[in-house]
Amino acid sequence: MDTLSYKTISANKATVQKDWYIVDAENETLGRLSSKVAKLIRGKHKPYYTPHVDCGDHVIVVNAEKIRLSGNKMAEKTYLSHTEYPGGQKSITAAQLLAKKPIALVERAVVGMLPKNRLGRALFGNLHVVEGTEHKFDAQKPKELKLDSIK
Repeated sequence: MDTLSYKTISANKATVQKDWYIVDAENETLGRLSSKVAKLIRGKHKPYYTPHVDCGDHVIVVNAEKIRLSGNKMAEKTYLSHTEYPGGQKSITAAQLLAKKPIALVERAVVGMLPKNRLGRALFGNLHVVEGTEHKFDAQKPKELKLDSIK
């Protein structure tokens, strides 16, 4: 019997090809940018995507301070944290967080779209967010990536 044999490829740490990309966050909506960056970090755009392996790429997000939020979210969206002391709940609006730590605003949005397990914590290491356009990853020769090209 003459049949084709299709083998399912399962990626592992040794066979994964990791690339470096630069994404410009200037005038991009936070949620749309985050979902596309999370897809790149997770590796879902690759044909050999394997759910339990870190097969994603490294992504450098520049101009984090120039991100925008749609609607009235800049004033109304709040981020909560707790000091673990009684009455220690703190809240900060998106506008205040953008003024204080713009990197944290982008990081929190992307981390929320990654798995909540040890793989998700490892994938977070593939995200590099910087203010402005200067970054320290020139040696990796990152490629410029337009967000419109990611589906």
